[in-house]
Amino acid sequence: MASPRLISCVLALATVTLAACSSPPPLTGGEPKVSGVADGKGGAPAGDPGGDPTSGSSPSVSALTPEAYKGELDNRHKAMTGAISGLAGARGVQALNQRVDKAEQALSGAADALSAIAPPAEIRAQHDAYVTSLRDFATELGSTAGKVGSRELCTSSAVLSDLNTKLTALNKAGEALQSAGDYPADVVTVKAGGKQNRRLKNGAFVRRTSLGGRSSLEVDNGGTRDAVVTAVRGGGKTFSVYVRKKTKFKVRGVPDGSYKIYFTHGVDWDGKSRSFSRQCSFERFQKSVKFKTTVTATQILWHDWRVTLHAISGGNARTAPVNPEDFPS
Repeated sequence: MASPRLISCVLALATVTLAACSSPPPLTGGEPKVSGVADGKGGAPAGDPGGDPTSGSSPSVSALTPEAYKGELDNRHKAMTGAISGLAGARGVQALNQRVDKAEQALSGAADALSAIAPPAEIRAQHDAYVTSLRDFATELGSTAGKVGSRELCTSSAVLSDLNTKLTALNKAGEALQSAGDYPADVVTVKAGGKQNRRLKNGAFVRRTSLGGRSSLEVDNGGTRDAVVTAVRGGGKTFSVYVRKKTKFKVRGVPDGSYKIYFTHGVDWDGKSRSFSRQCSFERFQKSVKFKTTVTATQILWHDWRVTLHAISGGNARTAPVNPEDFPS
């Protein structure tokens, strides 16, 4: 019998009040001068001894003692360290997005608070450099949050790599401040690596259970990014296979059953998180794929299927985006 074909078309985954006036009555006497201020609010003009004694001047802020300054740093040290460490330990795109936002708020809030105090005079330069680095890092986190939201960055390692320059600058500024008087400014506790482009061999299994059936599933990945295809039967994953871009691979020995087919595309396979670190997308075929073996007195019949992960003319299987948190890993 002819083998049925399953071909996909991938869906792309956003008063002015005018007052009447009248002529004033003629002056009948007195000196030809008036007092007050030009805006008509009254009160003493600037510099008038009868006015506000602080008008026109800014109050000075007394420099903190080293002990008091350490206390100010210490009050924010734990929150900043925790935010950066939490970012590094995020698992999953949704958690990563939340922790990037949290880190941005923590670093930005610390920079605002520390810029409002006067450090001991002898470490003013180190303090200013540290606050500047905190602000720069917080600003960069805001940009990174957008990249996570658009799936340009998908893992904590990719985020840290993207932040590497600002992380290094913050670490150096913290070390300089700390060495100037043992101040608690060591908030960078993670290391960021460079951008990578890791790939598995075509047809490498990420996960695999027993494949003892007669059927096969051929995967055609004609797209511009590598992919991992996962077949789920019942409540468990049967296999996940890596298929490089512009290549095909046939999984043999698929047991009978009805399978949901999921696939993720991306760049740089992170084996630890079992996901692509950049340019990731998550989808599934809307219809299940059924494999069935039929044995008669004279023959054995089974189903072989072929799925195409890129848009083609005449495709007849629809796909749908999947929340990364719901994707079988």
